[in-house]
Amino acid sequence: MSKLYIVPTPIGNLDDITLRAIKVLKEADYILAEDTRTSAFLLKHLGIDKPLRSHHKFNEHATAAAVAESIEAGRTVALVSDAGTPGISDPGFLLVRTCVEAGIEVETLPGATALIPALVQSGFPCDRFCFEGFLPQKKGRTKRLQELADESRSVIFYESPFRVVKCLEQLAEVFGEERQVSVSRELTKKFEQTVRGTISEVLEHFKQNEPKGEFVIVVAGKPKAERESKHNKYAREEE
Repeated sequence: MSKLYIVPTPIGNLDDITLRAIKVLKEADYILAEDTRTSAFLLKHLGIDKPLRSHHKFNEHATAAAVAESIEAGRTVALVSDAGTPGISDPGFLLVRTCVEAGIEVETLPGATALIPALVQSGFPCDRFCFEGFLPQKKGRTKRLQELADESRSVIFYESPFRVVKCLEQLAEVFGEERQVSVSRELTKKFEQTVRGTISEVLEHFKQNEPKGEFVIVVAGKPKAERESKHNKYAREEE
């Protein structure tokens, strides 16, 4: 039966591909890729020879309907991103929505995503969490952080190496220098590293050590005592 498969790919270590993902990629009529060069390298590593078509944030609005029509005509299509699960801070949402609205079956395979390993190894509570992805680069960035300052759940951000120091500086200003943070980089790769401590401590580390690689920042939720203290303060002011 023709359908759209959402196929997670490794975020670094190519051995993290699942057996089921390999099977789906081998059986698909063609594969949609965020960057065909990156996906071609993975397919060559896996010994898979399938047609690749570009599907990225700059063309997804134009191609989603055509892909849906292709699936309706009997094709089986697999969607991959450069790394991780499509749709999580990567192209995919628009195509999935288009297929769902057209009554096309969509099947998502479980697999790699950077946010879960970073959260689990942070040492912060992970029964409930808030995933923010990439913050706005300019307009609305500070406002969004202010909205999250009182969040009780662990908060997860993706960040580029060029903005890690700036992001930690803003977190220190809005969340407070003593809030706990865990910063992971290059997850599953040779130089994987996680730095934990207060925001001020981790900020100092990356000021002295140039940030390199892909980053996931996990900020501990605001402690209950601080939230209650703030609530009591506002209650007294209202009185």
